[in-house]
Amino acid sequence: MNDQVYSRRRWGRLLGCMTLLAFAGCATRPGASPRSLNSSRTGSDIALFALSLLDMPYVSGGRGPATGFDCSGLVSHVYLQAAGIPLRGSAASMAKAARPVNPADLMAGDLLFFNTLGYSFSHVGIYVGDGRFVHASNPRTGVRTDRLDSKYYASRFEGAKTVLS
Repeated sequence: MNDQVYSRRRWGRLLGCMTLLAFAGCATRPGASPRSLNSSRTGSDIALFALSLLDMPYVSGGRGPATGFDCSGLVSHVYLQAAGIPLRGSAASMAKAARPVNPADLMAGDLLFFNTLGYSFSHVGIYVGDGRFVHASNPRTGVRTDRLDSKYYASRFEGAKTVLS
């Protein structure tokens, strides 16, 4: 695929996701425990930055756009670049450093953890709103979005956490 077509496809996806995120951010559930407005803005920045990395390659141990990403490398890069928050280590170590969030109260920027390799907290993604998350999936698909309620991820979901205020 030539670079111009690739770039248009990527911007089209990003624009669609930004629209989705804007509408998802406007909805609040009555009775939900609100987190700070600053946390919501930071989470939106994190989600938008994560969406800008769609279609980047997956590379085991990858920590940046020049090399590609694995799941924890993607999260580390996004949090540092979009919010100045250093998150290091594996998905499991990120899970230990974060506070639990009720899945019913998910906000953009929250971390989602899965058991995809047969052990707890082996995969991490970033919630972007409307039941979707961005993650570095595998070498075949790279950085992509998936639905939290998809059969595969729903059956492997271990919890939502946050490091935001």
